[in-house]
Amino acid sequence: MRRTSLGRLPVRGELDRRGVDLNSILCPWCECEEESVVHAFFGSVKDASLHCSKEWRNGIPSFQPHTHFAKLMSSYPARDMLHKRKKFSLILPRDTKSILGVQKEVGTEAKSRYKILGPGMLLLKGHLSISEQVEVVKKCEKLGVGPGGFYEPYPGAAKLRRLLMCLGRNWQPETQYKERFRRNDGSEAPPIPDEFVRMVENILQASRSVIKSEYELPFMTPDVCLLNFYTDVGNLALHQDRSESPYSLRVGLPVISISFGDSGVFLYGFDRNIDKASSILLESGDVLVFGGKSRLIYHGVKSIIPNSAPLALLQQTMLRPGRLNLTFREY
Repeated sequence: MRRTSLGRLPVRGELDRRGVDLNSILCPWCECEEESVVHAFFGSVKDASLHCSKEWRNGIPSFQPHTHFAKLMSSYPARDMLHKRKKFSLILPRDTKSILGVQKEVGTEAKSRYKILGPGMLLLKGHLSISEQVEVVKKCEKLGVGPGGFYEPYPGAAKLRRLLMCLGRNWQPETQYKERFRRNDGSEAPPIPDEFVRMVENILQASRSVIKSEYELPFMTPDVCLLNFYTDVGNLALHQDRSESPYSLRVGLPVISISFGDSGVFLYGFDRNIDKASSILLESGDVLVFGGKSRLIYHGVKSIIPNSAPLALLQQTMLRPGRLNLTFREY
């Protein structure tokens, strides 16, 4: 307990804060949350994470978690960092000449083509035009610096990998949708802009013109949007999106994922074995849809490709290096 209270247990999150270069700070058992002292000992609402707490407590004298929790958290250094949110801007003003040297030139018009990846899962390649991407990025920037804006879900890491914000309803790694107010700053999730809802509805209509069966790809109205910004060292382990309501999961209401900025290597498969996972390159303007039988597919982000964002997008938005991803779903 003494080493725990001093923050000296060799969990991945603590090692990363001390400058140890790790491939991932996610828990090796569940691969869904940062391996912190809290996660290791107390687990989370997920069954996989409860297994983590059992593994860590194996051989350690039993104690009452709720009795010691307050004292432990008051002495754990990383806990205080959760209440300090620095505003994060998607915009990074820089000389356009430096951009010209590395970024690629692409057409400004949408040239959507599709590829069916599985039952209820398809990729709409280049679905959003540059002008549409610019409008979304500008709106996300305005929301991201306001109340309930971007924050680090795993604060204190040696390398900034990913930032998160929610629209419609707050989602947090440890509590999922159970808490209305965000733990780090007490903020509520801003509402989803009407133009985002219309964009998703148009995407679903285009998707269902390809996948014609309503059972294979049900219609949904988004009430949750998770915005992730991945830096050039960002990644996300294979996981399932299963925090939504039992009805949403049972019916297979689809998840709509839209990419902006730098490209990302996206992994997906029907189990958590990374060696068996398929991969596709998601570029700026691409839309990925997975619902129906593919709703609970395992997926993740292997890596971000630096300097791969469209030149026109950067010139009109000054979007900082990295990948912005919006995922819409109905709770």
